[in-house]
Amino acid sequence: MEETDGLDTETLLAILASLLDPPWPEQDVLLDALTRANGKVEVAAKALQLKQSDRVPGSASRTTKKRVATGVLDDWLTPSSAESSNLHKKSKLTTALTPPTMATKLTKSAQVAFRNATPGPSKHPESSKQLIPLTDVLRPPPPASPTVPQLAPLTLSNPAMVEKHTPCTLHLGVLPPELACRLFHRMVNASKEWTTNKWWLFDRVVESPHKTSFYARQVDGVSDDESWQEAAQYWYNGRVTSPPSVFPPEMEEACQLIQKVVNEALESRSRYPLEWGGTGGTRGQSWKANVAASNCYTGGKEGVGFHSDQLTYLGPFPTIASLSLGTTRIFRLREVIPRSEVENRRAQTFNIPVVHNSLVIMHASTQERYKHSIPPQRAVDVFRPGFPSHLGPNVVEDENSTCRINITFRFYRPDFRPPSIPRCKCNVPCVLRADMKGRDKDDLKGERMRYFWMCYAGAQNDGKGCSFVKVMDAESEGRGPFIGDRDSSVLAT
Repeated sequence: MEETDGLDTETLLAILASLLDPPWPEQDVLLDALTRANGKVEVAAKALQLKQSDRVPGSASRTTKKRVATGVLDDWLTPSSAESSNLHKKSKLTTALTPPTMATKLTKSAQVAFRNATPGPSKHPESSKQLIPLTDVLRPPPPASPTVPQLAPLTLSNPAMVEKHTPCTLHLGVLPPELACRLFHRMVNASKEWTTNKWWLFDRVVESPHKTSFYARQVDGVSDDESWQEAAQYWYNGRVTSPPSVFPPEMEEACQLIQKVVNEALESRSRYPLEWGGTGGTRGQSWKANVAASNCYTGGKEGVGFHSDQLTYLGPFPTIASLSLGTTRIFRLREVIPRSEVENRRAQTFNIPVVHNSLVIMHASTQERYKHSIPPQRAVDVFRPGFPSHLGPNVVEDENSTCRINITFRFYRPDFRPPSIPRCKCNVPCVLRADMKGRDKDDLKGERMRYFWMCYAGAQNDGKGCSFVKVMDAESEGRGPFIGDRDSSVLAT
């Protein structure tokens, strides 16, 4: 027989039952037999088989009158004088110690299943009984409490569905078609000089499959303030990059139109207390992009995993406008469930097809509650620009493209300028992260949302960083003004 050491009680009982002929003893009898046999299935089976043979019709040792089945262990295991010597030679059962593992009781559901599979002694041994498959006996019991059902992914194919299910809004045909094509041609040509991002993760260097670049707008003193160069250099995974490029003319023209769309959308939305509350706008803020992160995804294999955008220079509850140009890809959103709710609900995945010349505005709370990604696809549609390239005869471009250009326009807040960012023990600017899993489900306004300054040197310093962690204290750090300080009538309720 195969080695049975280390098996759990339910499995040992099932094996023991399979070695016996029907009718089977009660489960308690089997358990006590295993206990007396010190967990040895073969020894327990032989002892029970001796008593079974006493009950088989025609057996030499069978008494004239049938013994009434009692289901008591002694009725099965107490040998007659004729059997005691043989049983003693086979196994010293009476001196066996009870192992701790065999004293473990079965679960209630396992007991019920096993009783169905192992009936006790019958007054009519010759009667046939339906055998229960061993797999039914070994099937694990159901969980104590029902699990929370997994929600199926949901495709949000129009602006109304996006606004209903997420804190984002979708805007189609946001730019004039000719401008959208000019900007697409400009960025595809520029992406030839872009680079992939590399950083350390789990003691090895990883590389993003797509190419990225960073642009700074020539307004609001961004290009004149050298401190913003630092912000650009540390914008992605802590990697020190070259100084940012200035918005090309097509990007500047597009940005002015996108600002109007964003500010119109903000007019109809409730706000969060920690949003930027600077001067301008009819409700405490006029959103004005001053930087842009650009990404190029070529073909269906290039993408980016789930992440939330860094808040280091954006501050709490930022608004980010994400423009898509070129071939259609899926923009995927998934909520991060707080620890206090993981036993009650599951996160649902939302897939938003982002077509050419569409804008997804990630409104306040998106970065605090959700993570987003661009998943790889087996195939992508070929994009054919509706307008030819304007870059001159020396620039050769393929009329059929599988590229998606993504430009995320961002507002770097004046109260989070680089000189105000804490540095860790590695003398590297910290990264600001929201406590996504620790947020309070009842805190609808985000007033109790916590943010942490953390060391981020490990992303580039051979995976080595320090243990620096500090809770952001907006008041002592001189952050603001916030919308909550200006006008409570526009706050979320």
